[in-house]
Amino acid sequence: VNMSMEQLARRLNIVGGPPETLFPKNVGLLFFIEQPEKFFPVTQIDVVYFPDGAGGERFEEKEFRGPLAQITRNALRHIETYLKQTVVKHPDRAEATRFWNFPYAAIEEAVVNAIYHRSYEIREPVEIRIDQNELMVLSFPGPDRSIRIEDLQQGKAVSRRYRNRRVGEFLTELDLTEGRSTGIPKIMREMAQNGSPKPIFETDEERSYFLIRLPVHEGFQEIEQESGLQTPEVTPEVKRLLGVLDRDMSRVELMAVLRLSDEKHFRGR
Repeated sequence: VNMSMEQLARRLNIVGGPPETLFPKNVGLLFFIEQPEKFFPVTQIDVVYFPDGAGGERFEEKEFRGPLAQITRNALRHIETYLKQTVVKHPDRAEATRFWNFPYAAIEEAVVNAIYHRSYEIREPVEIRIDQNELMVLSFPGPDRSIRIEDLQQGKAVSRRYRNRRVGEFLTELDLTEGRSTGIPKIMREMAQNGSPKPIFETDEERSYFLIRLPVHEGFQEIEQESGLQTPEVTPEVKRLLGVLDRDMSRVELMAVLRLSDEKHFRGR
């Protein structure tokens, strides 16, 4: 079917007005222009990784800007680089246990949920923070006041009103979400199927923010502890040397401190 650009845009319901004064709708600006942040500042996803934990000095940060569907997919691909799967073999059965540090399907649902329900009038990004203990997805504002915090924690949250309904429709068409308040139950289900601890959903009484915490699988915490570097035992000779080594010393002096008489034995040490 041959359609003009205007006809296609009207079919997608991303423009409005008469032909002589055609104007783009907000959803069209968010999904179909290269720099939607020109119209909606800080429309972006920030992914921050802390290799030494949130209190460490090192971190890796990457910003994703552009049309909503594009930055959502690009951010998820980037997050995948931090995902790890491990296999645990059991002596009493042939089948091994496989699990991820964070299940991808739960992350995908949490990120898309943030893109769907955030406010594009608030100048704050969707922020994803990753460390060895958890993956967090933060967005602003929080869930609708019609959702009770108790129901949210139990995965029974059903909103009576949808923020950004048209955004949700496009995300559904792009197979990024199912819509209909299925996000929270799916996150809980995917975490359980991976054997992970329950996710945590946080907001405040003012509903000023929404934070989804996905704890790391406990098996990965055990692996981290077992693979931690152990400091080798210091020999008595080294202890004596460290106690007196406050200046340049000759080989003869060092041998005397270490109580060694054989030069070949000294070099071997």
